[in-house]
Amino acid sequence: MSQAHPTDDLRIERIRSIISPAALMQEWPVAEETAVFVEQARKDAENIMQGKDDRLLVVAGPCSIHDRESALEYAKLLLKARQKHAADLDLVMRV
Repeated sequence: MSQAHPTDDLRIERIRSIISPAALMQEWPVAEETAVFVEQARKDAENIMQGKDDRLLVVAGPCSIHDRESALEYAKLLLKARQKHAADLDLVMRV
């Protein structure tokens, strides 16, 4: 293995390949309830962006998720805010 260069990210422990989206969908298919939720969320966002829904679309959340538990905690808090402000806002978690 070659020596580390000063511009290398020295915090990287390992590099591994990820599976393709098709393989991921085959291995972990989406539950019907989840698919229905995603389809409706996309329709809601589209309606807001086209002016058919006068709510404000708010996309909030972390840039990336490194800690599953923290992400789930954030999602639960966002869900409460989503329910509270549903008449005026469509809050979507960015993940």
